[in-house]
Amino acid sequence: MLSLLKKLTGSSAAAQPLTPEPSVPDKVDPFMLGLHDATLSGWFNQQTNELFTGFPVSPEDTLLDVGCGDGGNVHFCGMRGAKIIIADIDAAKVEATRQRLSDTPARGVECHVTDCNPLPIADATATRVVSTEVIEHVDNPAQFLAELVRVGKPGALYLLSVPHPSSEDLQKDIAAPEYFQKPNHIRIISEEQFKAMVSDAGLEVISHSQYGFYWSMWMLLFWEAKVDLSNADHPLLNHWAETWQAVLSSPRGAQIKQALDAVVAKSQVIIARKPMAE
Repeated sequence: MLSLLKKLTGSSAAAQPLTPEPSVPDKVDPFMLGLHDATLSGWFNQQTNELFTGFPVSPEDTLLDVGCGDGGNVHFCGMRGAKIIIADIDAAKVEATRQRLSDTPARGVECHVTDCNPLPIADATATRVVSTEVIEHVDNPAQFLAELVRVGKPGALYLLSVPHPSSEDLQKDIAAPEYFQKPNHIRIISEEQFKAMVSDAGLEVISHSQYGFYWSMWMLLFWEAKVDLSNADHPLLNHWAETWQAVLSSPRGAQIKQALDAVVAKSQVIIARKPMAE
């Protein structure tokens, strides 16, 4: 259950989100609405080819996704024609992502089943490195980030995300106990800690943002509804999705979303760059 929640909400790999449709369907689907909400936050920009704001992907890029989950991020990048390298500890997810990439114009696909300690990838391989909602799971974040830095080319861009502490604190007394136990979330990372982790690894932080009030509230209600994620049909969840769609459709919906994302965010995202070699 928690691994699927990770895929759909970004609570371990944004959100891993599927490539979204450009608009919300008439009938409210909580997951499609969440994907629409993510696009409003800067994910999956079809016009600019940015996986997230400030993280463009082109056919010339070699993109590595560490903790690829079910492959939503790399599918978007494969559609841009980039070479894709995926790494995950779950062999089934790696295979499912490999198959998912088969219908994209990616100029190559390389797959690794690995615990990432170390990554079986040569130094200075990737021009783009993605790792979303993974650091909160690993035993040694500094060691994990050092591996990500090692395999990036000088000048490579990094897209990194972890849960925001405002959402994690909201879930503390409501979530199932295993949500905060290994192999799930074993640490809550503050904004200051996240920036320090990335900087101490030798990367230059370009931007640091947060998003996902919708998913924070959905998850809180999910625990209360006590339904299975594969069939999350419950009045609490359905009414919340309807309410959020009404908010987004209102004249100041974008402004309200921005204000709420700033208060209780599902995730925090850092775009960083590996310095050029001296």
